[in-house]
Amino acid sequence: MADLDFELDSLIQGEKPAWDGFVSYASPIIYRAVQCSGGASLGGDAVADLVQDVFLRLCREQFRLLKTYDPVRAGLSTWLALVARSTTLDALRKRRLNTTSEDEAPEQPATPETEEPEPITLPPGLLSERQELILRLLFERDMDVSEAADLLGIEAQTLRSTKHKALEKLRKYREQQGADP
Repeated sequence: MADLDFELDSLIQGEKPAWDGFVSYASPIIYRAVQCSGGASLGGDAVADLVQDVFLRLCREQFRLLKTYDPVRAGLSTWLALVARSTTLDALRKRRLNTTSEDEAPEQPATPETEEPEPITLPPGLLSERQELILRLLFERDMDVSEAADLLGIEAQTLRSTKHKALEKLRKYREQQGADP
């Protein structure tokens, strides 16, 4: 990283010259990654908003995500592109959920607004507390991944991974019990 105009340590400590150098270096990489990940289909203003979302994601919680960068695993530009791609795909999924018209939505029987979703029944001790909480947020409270991740203060990909592991445990348990997976 000798050719960069910033040091990550200085950036994480909040030094303005390091931030300015980082923004100059990262902006074109993030912009291109957002465009290539489908953000271009949303229009110019949306691309700029997504680029800003990536920067916010990087510096949120005292640069928590940026602190996870490991130069041994990937180059900074590759890592930034992955973060930008993930942010863009999350935004596109959320937009798809929010823009589904009533004509496209499957018809469901009318239910009163006050009806609570039925709680899911989980075998005691099978899942960790975190796995159980994530499943309850997603399936009982009907939260989307980004909402639940924000609520728990974790990355959306971490939440997806934890959900996947929990569902795998449940499938194996049901197979052992002789039930359909």
